[in-house]
Amino acid sequence: MNIHESAEDYLEAILMLQEEKGYVRSVDIAARLAVTKPSVSFAMKRLRENGYILMDEENLITLTESGAAIAQRVYGRHKVLSSFLEQLGVSPKTAREDACKIEHDISEETFDIIKRRLQA
Repeated sequence: MNIHESAEDYLEAILMLQEEKGYVRSVDIAARLAVTKPSVSFAMKRLRENGYILMDEENLITLTESGAAIAQRVYGRHKVLSSFLEQLGVSPKTAREDACKIEHDISEETFDIIKRRLQA
């Protein structure tokens, strides 16, 4: 499952918005990620072409099974890393921001060790 960081960010945002609102529109994604609507349109076209999302006749966006798997993996990493950073004393806002940066690049080995430490 090799996917670019920006695509992971879009999929994660879709998952989070779906959980919060029950539906996802392009304008919501643009606001969440602080990007332009044309950028979201381009990204949604690519994600749809690659089979990660579906768009209905009302342009509501849903994740496919493969898109949801990626989104859940990235969002899960985000939550674990945010929690870990907060336990180290980092403020919640900074922990969330730093987790977004780390979640894409951290090795599986390091992530697994962090996750085990949190569960101990």
